[in-house]
Amino acid sequence: MPEARPSRVSSQRFLPAFKALAVALCATAFLLPGAQAAKKEKPAAAKTAVAKKAKGPVPVEVKRNAASSKTARGAAPVVVAKRGERAEKVVRGGRNVVATIHKKNGKTVVAVQRRSVVRVAEAPPRQSFGQMAGLHGTEDALDLKSSVALVIDQDTHEVLFSKNDHAVLPIASLTKLMTGLLISEAHLPNDELITITQDDVDTEKRSSSRLTVGTTLSRGELLHLALMSSENRAAHALGRTYPGGLTTFVSIMNAKAKMLGMKDTRYVEPTGLSSRNQSSAQDLALLVNAAYADATVRSLSTSPEYQVEVGNRVLQFNTTNRLVKSPDWEIGVQKTGYISEAGQCLVMQARVAGRKLIMVFLDSAGKFSRIADAERVRRWVEATHAAGSPAASSRNTAYQIAG
Repeated sequence: MPEARPSRVSSQRFLPAFKALAVALCATAFLLPGAQAAKKEKPAAAKTAVAKKAKGPVPVEVKRNAASSKTARGAAPVVVAKRGERAEKVVRGGRNVVATIHKKNGKTVVAVQRRSVVRVAEAPPRQSFGQMAGLHGTEDALDLKSSVALVIDQDTHEVLFSKNDHAVLPIASLTKLMTGLLISEAHLPNDELITITQDDVDTEKRSSSRLTVGTTLSRGELLHLALMSSENRAAHALGRTYPGGLTTFVSIMNAKAKMLGMKDTRYVEPTGLSSRNQSSAQDLALLVNAAYADATVRSLSTSPEYQVEVGNRVLQFNTTNRLVKSPDWEIGVQKTGYISEAGQCLVMQARVAGRKLIMVFLDSAGKFSRIADAERVRRWVEATHAAGSPAASSRNTAYQIAG
């Protein structure tokens, strides 16, 4: 039997269907990109419509590219401006974006013109009370940077050098010398444990401290840190836990000052953070003399370093006066101080050229200038005021020091 062949009539019957399918496929392939493009344009059109309705400044996000992200760190800046205006926005990393916002083809366009480093002008440093009073304009033979200075022979009471020694100024942490003296003279138990509380945190200057709230140390340890490393929370805790409380302690500070003959001195708290703690160089010389007579204050104030255990940690504290570690100096008692209103301050009792001297430097300009002033005085005394030589001072007058 012959092999069966497909009928020509059957194949021709399906030819129109094949043609219709091919046409449909071609149409789909041709129209698909247009449909996708229309879908993509829809959100832009919606945004444009919203932009037309918005009144006033329109926030526009400026996106960084790979190159700009290396120079501008942090989140992308947001520039807010009216269309057609120039807009600037300082962004994190110290960069500045200058852009123009305008319309193009129905879209909001942000054109970044340049990106530059912004130099923010720092606020001028606050002037000290001495600077505001014009004391830094006072010239002296030693060209000291301290606006107030006083050098007295502790044994003969001779004034070897003086400069604005009657001026009453804030004394910063020199206050702690009185705080330490009163705590030592009270003979309170040195091993009694005292816990740092929120009351001891500085809310005036917001100074930092490694003695966190909850730290517990002995009274002796706190006294050591207050005198040697000028620890504010330690000094405040000593005054707060004094019998009768902080108010009683401050009143005793003022009573002690009056007893010593410190006529220009006033205390309002035990740390020196308040600019209302004020005194004069003459008064502070009396305090240094009294502090030198106390063996505990002498020992702790001239300690170069000290360690305390806080929980599982051992904290290392150091003196705030680098002259304590210098082989060129023989210091009997000392204290430093600084707040912006007081400037850099320093008081010392030291033996120089065979003479026991009391030195007071207040309102010194510059971080290290009080130390440099002390060095200038030492060299000057060694050259002109050695023991047994005639005193050649800027004002050779006797100065009464309470014994």
